[in-house]
Amino acid sequence: MINKIAGSVAEALAGVQDGATVLIGGFGTAGIPNELIDGLIAQGAKDLTVVNNNAGNGDTGLAALLRTGRVRKIICSFPRQADSHVFDELYRSGKLELELVPQGNLAERIRAAGAGIGAFFSPTGYGTEMAKGKETREINGKGYVLEMPIHGDVALIKAERGDRWGNLMYRKAARNFGPVMATASRLTVATVHEIAELGDMEPEHIVTPGIYVHQIVKIDRTATQAGGFKKAA
Repeated sequence: MINKIAGSVAEALAGVQDGATVLIGGFGTAGIPNELIDGLIAQGAKDLTVVNNNAGNGDTGLAALLRTGRVRKIICSFPRQADSHVFDELYRSGKLELELVPQGNLAERIRAAGAGIGAFFSPTGYGTEMAKGKETREINGKGYVLEMPIHGDVALIKAERGDRWGNLMYRKAARNFGPVMATASRLTVATVHEIAELGDMEPEHIVTPGIYVHQIVKIDRTATQAGGFKKAA
């Protein structure tokens, strides 16, 4: 019987190895899988490459992971915000490598990995420092830059509802990067607030099919939800 429900966050993350590339869902604070990030901190894997739209907020979540010193490199689109002091400190002191990727390219590079696309040409960044060291080509009179897929060893994502087969639904803006990250990783772990019985989720409402998900962990709904919405348990 297929049952992808893990007993705990620690159980779900037990296989994360040193040197892993970890794709972490979220857009700002919307859809950040904080419980999984805390679990990764407790698990102890080091020399990580982290992929996220941002580089952490305040002192919790992704910022807390960066502060451990176990992240070697971060690939993101918006590393600096008003409260990105952890990233700022690490980057300015040379303790953290940054690969800055335009947001559309970031999403497409991850999607390409999940779709099995070897590489693709994008006009974004052509003629700028972003194209330095990359192959360029003129197509129909327009300049393009060759971009490579971003494959993940692990994807950590936040969903709203799931079943024991791993099928997932998301809540509003918390969806963001989760679906493409799930397709691009060897191991996908998702948190959910609700466990549905098989057949209770309408097939048309399932965003991430269980074939892309390896473990799900039920998390009590006690914290502020994506977008500042708080809902009672």
